[in-house]
Amino acid sequence: MFFGTYTPKLDEKGRLFLPAKFRDELTEGLVVTRGQERCLTVWSLEDFGKLTDRLREAPVTQKSTRDYVRMLFAAASQEVPDKQGRINIPAPLREYASLRKECVVIGSMNRIEIWDPTSWASYSEEQEQKFSELSDEVFPGI
Repeated sequence: MFFGTYTPKLDEKGRLFLPAKFRDELTEGLVVTRGQERCLTVWSLEDFGKLTDRLREAPVTQKSTRDYVRMLFAAASQEVPDKQGRINIPAPLREYASLRKECVVIGSMNRIEIWDPTSWASYSEEQEQKFSELSDEVFPGI
């Protein structure tokens, strides 16, 4: 499980230092791809495999399924952290998420998200009030 907020930097080669707490789960490899709201999503190979299995069950006759699969997989990059815990973030993905040097990395349960700091601050501020309201929707009856 991934949780917490971290602020690593991209180096001049476009590599990102993974937070130390995340590295053990990702030593065998990971998939980084575009996420929603212009962030990047990092999946362990195991969880990306589970996502892929679920998408295989979705009807390819539905345009929304085809569109989603194309956008997700066309941008995906399989990476293996180096001995220092860095992963390469391909240039198209850095551009998609507006990543420069500063980054915000958040744990989001079974995945990691990588955000541009300005985008994360804006999103986080916008969602703060909704967070308490969403608890009834996400956990009805609790």
